[in-house]
Amino acid sequence: MAETSVTHAHDTHEHADDAHLWEGGKEPLKASYGKLMMWYFLVSDAFTFAGFLIAYGALRFSMPSWPEPDFVFASFPFVKAHWPLVFVTFMTFVLIFSSVTMVRAVQEGHRENQRGVVYWMFLTILGGATFLGCQAYEWTTLIAGENMTVKQNPFGRHIADGIYLNDDGTEAKKTDGSPDVFQKGDSYLLHMHPVRQADGTMKDEFIQRKIKYTTGPYAGQTGVQEMGPKAFGALFFFITGFHGFHVFSGVLFLAIIAINAAGGVYAARRNGYEMVEKIGLYWHFVDLVWVFVFLVFYLL
Repeated sequence: MAETSVTHAHDTHEHADDAHLWEGGKEPLKASYGKLMMWYFLVSDAFTFAGFLIAYGALRFSMPSWPEPDFVFASFPFVKAHWPLVFVTFMTFVLIFSSVTMVRAVQEGHRENQRGVVYWMFLTILGGATFLGCQAYEWTTLIAGENMTVKQNPFGRHIADGIYLNDDGTEAKKTDGSPDVFQKGDSYLLHMHPVRQADGTMKDEFIQRKIKYTTGPYAGQTGVQEMGPKAFGALFFFITGFHGFHVFSGVLFLAIIAINAAGGVYAARRNGYEMVEKIGLYWHFVDLVWVFVFLVFYLL
């Protein structure tokens, strides 16, 4: 009888401990409910981005002709020069630096330093806004300047060696008199120009140069430069746009949390500015995803 009573008391004590655990008395994995939910969200979002990048890679290496990133992404604001990937490298640096300032904001939060939190969060917001501005310039350049959309891609690469032709079919010459030839893999860009229609009106159309292949399976055949694969434009705007949406959302949340921090909302809780730490997890994730986007989209 005594043993039964002791066993019952022991079981009751264990059940009480379990109840205490799940009532919030003890945090599982030493992480609050809010942090756990943030991690769940980030893991699910990571699978989404992974699917997009894998799809890009599968299409990229399954097509014989694909735009060369060094040729497509070579513009720089206020500079008339061909600087391959310089601008997107600057964008990457800005975003990575904003991750450093986010780390400092979290550190100051653990120290309950209100002014430090607000200062470093402001720099993080500034970095995110700068990145968005750079992305807006890149999109504007490609859409307005190069006529690239989700349905058409004027960038391409030659699939065999050849020579450019004049409108009358004769071989084109460079200014020095040498043949205007191209080699397999050379990048090209089709531009829109005003063309007079039959009714006398002007309409912007792509000017496609005539070509004749001199080597490979197409030797002797003539044609025109074709558009690049449509998938390039669609994937570029979708993937970078989806990431840009994450950055934009992050900047909004950072601004709201920074305002709350400046107003003393989190200082009153005395929990090490946990909300700043949670938004920091999201911001580091956004930065990490961009590293993979940069690697897959701009370097492959």
